Amino acid sequence: MYFAVTNDIRVAVEPVYSPERSKPEEGLHFWLYTIEIVNLSRRTVQLTHRHWIITDASGRRQEVRGVGVVGEQPTLAPGQAFRYTSGCPLAEPSGMMEGAYRLIADDGDVFEVVVPAFSLDIPAAPRVLN
Repeated sequence: MYFAVTNDIRVAVEPVYSPERSKPEEGLHFWLYTIEIVNLSRRTVQLTHRHWIITDASGRRQEVRGVGVVGEQPTLAPGQAFRYTSGCPLAEPSGMMEGAYRLIADDGDVFEVVVPAFSLDIPAAPRVLN
């Protein structure tokens, strides 16, 4: 489990390799990751955008930007949490992801929170420092 707290918003990530969605002989490795966002602040906030940086073991990097997460722009009152699962395909058996969410508070303040860097490694494979 990986986690970070920025501006009183806690983001925790748990990645899991998905062998049933992977086809290593075709250069496809797939991970599922579950993210929980917890509002530890005294303000209501809404997640409006995401930004991912995905890097594979060969150093190939791709960036993904978009509105919301999994088709939603969740609003979190103080103390509330939002949890979702998504996925990431890679051509390599190892990589990493990191990123940020843009949020807007009920007072109009727009800010970003860190999604901590997390490793995408096949459980049986030797660890690669990404």
